[in-house]
Amino acid sequence: MFYRKIAVAAFALCATPFASAADDIDNLFGFSQSDFRLLSEDLGSALSYKPLTPAESTGTLGFDIGLEVTATKLAHPELLDRAVSGGDAPRALVVPKLHVHKGLPFGIDVGAMYSAVPNTNIKLMGAEVRYALLEGGVAVPAVGLRASYTTMRGVDQLDLNTTGVDVSISKGLTFVTPYAGVGIVRTSSTPNGVPGLVRTTFNQNKVFVGANFNFALLNIAMEADRTGDATTYGAKLGFRF
Repeated sequence: MFYRKIAVAAFALCATPFASAADDIDNLFGFSQSDFRLLSEDLGSALSYKPLTPAESTGTLGFDIGLEVTATKLAHPELLDRAVSGGDAPRALVVPKLHVHKGLPFGIDVGAMYSAVPNTNIKLMGAEVRYALLEGGVAVPAVGLRASYTTMRGVDQLDLNTTGVDVSISKGLTFVTPYAGVGIVRTSSTPNGVPGLVRTTFNQNKVFVGANFNFALLNIAMEADRTGDATTYGAKLGFRF
């Protein structure tokens, strides 16, 4: 029932349309420093790394590749509305992504993602390195420690990047593997050519819970994430082997 609620919420948020005009972030003039900080908190939450994968390692020969979408219900949508040229930004920032994970020896996994957010000037790249503190087994859950990084490109008035660290736990149950984790996300947001604004850097707490469903090669993952004051729902469809 819990994961059904996540799926319904993810579908509803991902179906939120963008405005018909381009929602380019190019109107930071007139922002106060406090408003800039709140906007940066929302963007840091939405654009920080979302794993959408359990804690267990894929193994030396393993791959996890998929197309995913995350939708972040912003804590301060009126600020994004002010920041975009169209002036009619949606309340949820929808980010489609291509996501790839590869297992390496010694319990190490690496991952990368790329996104070009439709109808905006936002392009997003990210990467992770995860180490299996516990490999997991029939009676023992897997525990993983992850370091991650994302960087936003394409927005002339704003440079934004995030770094994160989290620990997660998962336990395989036949074809479904539920997982959960906690961590910290550090965001650095730098305005470019906007008088009165200066760089802001801050930390946000992160908690997430999800489930991975594996049917032979076909793989489906769903996740709910709370970073700072914004909530993100995500879903991924791909292959894991």
